[in-house]
Amino acid sequence: MQNTSRYRIIILFIVVVFVASCGVQKSKKDLPKLENYTLNTTPRQKVNDSLFFKENSSLRKNGHGQWELVASGNPLDLGNTIGELSKELIVNQQDIFFSKVEELVPSKFKQVILRNFLTWYNRKMYLFVNEEYKAEIYGMSKYTSDKYSFIKNKYLRSLYLNGAHDIGHAFQDLALVGCSSFAVWGNKSQDGNLLVARNFDFYVGEEFAKEKVISFIAPEKGYKFMSVSWAGMIGVMSGMNNQGLTVTINAGKSDIPVVAKTPVSLVAREILQYASNIEEAIEIAKNKQVFVSESIMVGSAADNSAVLIEISPEKFGVFKVENTSQLVCTNHFQSKAYADDSKNMKQKKESHSTYRYQRMEELLSKENTITPQKAVDILRNKDGLHDKKIGYGNEKALNQLLAHHGIVFQPQNKMVWVSANPYQLGAFVAFQLDSVFANASQKITSLSLSNKLIPKDNFLQTKAYQNYKLYLSKRKQLEKKFKARKEIRLDELNNFKALNPDSWEVYNFVGKYYFEQKYYTAAKKEFEMALTKEVTTIPDKLEIENYINRINKKLK
Repeated sequence: MQNTSRYRIIILFIVVVFVASCGVQKSKKDLPKLENYTLNTTPRQKVNDSLFFKENSSLRKNGHGQWELVASGNPLDLGNTIGELSKELIVNQQDIFFSKVEELVPSKFKQVILRNFLTWYNRKMYLFVNEEYKAEIYGMSKYTSDKYSFIKNKYLRSLYLNGAHDIGHAFQDLALVGCSSFAVWGNKSQDGNLLVARNFDFYVGEEFAKEKVISFIAPEKGYKFMSVSWAGMIGVMSGMNNQGLTVTINAGKSDIPVVAKTPVSLVAREILQYASNIEEAIEIAKNKQVFVSESIMVGSAADNSAVLIEISPEKFGVFKVENTSQLVCTNHFQSKAYADDSKNMKQKKESHSTYRYQRMEELLSKENTITPQKAVDILRNKDGLHDKKIGYGNEKALNQLLAHHGIVFQPQNKMVWVSANPYQLGAFVAFQLDSVFANASQKITSLSLSNKLIPKDNFLQTKAYQNYKLYLSKRKQLEKKFKARKEIRLDELNNFKALNPDSWEVYNFVGKYYFEQKYYTAAKKEFEMALTKEVTTIPDKLEIENYINRINKKLK
């Protein structure tokens, strides 16, 4: 039996190496066209560890722990400037990202297989990324770490990492990010003007989200814009341009695609850089070929409204609300193009997307009009429908306590508020785009507006939050013990449940531990308790019920 398994592994390895060698040579040799670009060779000026200048571009860390990046130039020079200013951050983010990969795939052999597969999988990405963005990525890539050259050269590695959101979305469908967003205008906003808010729940760990970067970019062509992401990422997850156009992206249900094409974050970047209204945004998006399904919420000061551009490898739709002044988006599609789509129907039925959608509608209905502060309160809400306590970290909550960032836009005023750590619980720091671009060149202090700050959440000072942090730590410890088949004491299990008593997951974990230990009566009790809580998805609920059925058979 062991020999059979070994032969299977050897055959798999040969197949993967063969596949990885086919069709990838062109992508390995591809380089952007750089001959028409000049490069500013002025060196970076370091004032201290939190403040850097390169002529009119700069990088500074504000008092809330956010990095404020201001950069301009032609694509190559823009990438070079971003790279030189933030090179330490780029190296740090890559270290965190690849250490996470090693944590998920500890086997060196499997890492080789994964690298070869991703090389083959990304073999055509270069054909779908425009020359402008490839040049920018190339300019930035020379400041990345040398230690990962065994994975890919600096340029290709940087290009692929700009598709990390999409690849993670495609291959970790069970861990689909649960972003939630909304827009209000007219009689639903305080001043009648558009307001957009969202949580970006892309989670690669606490350290990955720690050094978030708020970028203010003045490209050679197109509109100036701001966005929030991490060092080394030129794509856009959340952003607004100086025309008052906003873009946020929410993952939808996808099959695993056969080949990588245009990363959705680069579609969002192009919209932000070249569109001034909804019609122009739609025109850009409908001509793109993507490899995952995504809702792109576009808010427009010119139109004083927002729409959803719903894009996937097979279909394209636009959703506009009628007879209402609010738009809500979670992780399922709403346009007619997807009305009969089986994947979307399954997503609505089995995932937590519909639940969060209903919760957001419920919270919006409680307010006559929405202000930036009220928008932040909604983004921070940790409860379920009808204010039910569903346990901290539940994916059915709008605030799952894992967001990379929360953000609020007022497009007409070109105002934006970005959350500081942790999650969206820290202060929401305010920026005004025109002010930033007018005053950034040599300013040594933060570019934010202190008088517009939205304070941090009081939840951070509570015993419940301290218990939640302890719960996350204990969960890792207990999962490690469980995986190693080590004994877990009764008092450890009881203390673990007490740290997050409204969460179905704690009882589910203890039930699985008891089941493996053949304590079937105790396991059944824990599983039954889990079912009294708000279980995240239909598959999760069915799994628990299956355990109970298996236990009942064993107890007969």
